[in-house]
Amino acid sequence: MNEVAREMLDLLRSQAGQRSVSLRAELTAEPASVIADRVQLRQVLMNLILNGIEAMQESGGELTVTSRIAPDGELTISVSDTGCGLPTEHTDQIFETFFTTKSQGSGIGLSISRSIVESHGGRLWATANDRGATFHFTVPPAAANTTQVATPRAGADHTLESASQTTLGCPSEPRS
Repeated sequence: MNEVAREMLDLLRSQAGQRSVSLRAELTAEPASVIADRVQLRQVLMNLILNGIEAMQESGGELTVTSRIAPDGELTISVSDTGCGLPTEHTDQIFETFFTTKSQGSGIGLSISRSIVESHGGRLWATANDRGATFHFTVPPAAANTTQVATPRAGADHTLESASQTTLGCPSEPRS
């Protein structure tokens, strides 16, 4: 997962730089053994990182991806930004399909991300920061991950591009 996180940060570094957003990684040095679909977890990370970058597009800021391993071996990946934060009046809705706070958003990125994480036996949630928001997801250790990893249905558009199109907007933007 640390390798996947580094790949996504490298891939999105120029887009972040265009918006005056610096990217950091605080990744555990401990090896994490998980069984997961790499492409699907890349999609989750890409969506969360792009959401963070777009939350800071007006003011710039810092986005940090962290990883840590719990004593039971569960891996937690967190994506924190110093952007506009979570819409407090809609916090319980942000993972619902088709809910968006952006005029250009489709409202499927966070829903797909949660579905992917849960198909791996993990969970995805968000917390408010003093400034900005943090999205966390877990992936169980390889020994505990006995769930069937979901694969996209034929005809379903679960590509990296579709994940990058759905973002969580700032409360000041028009609602759709």
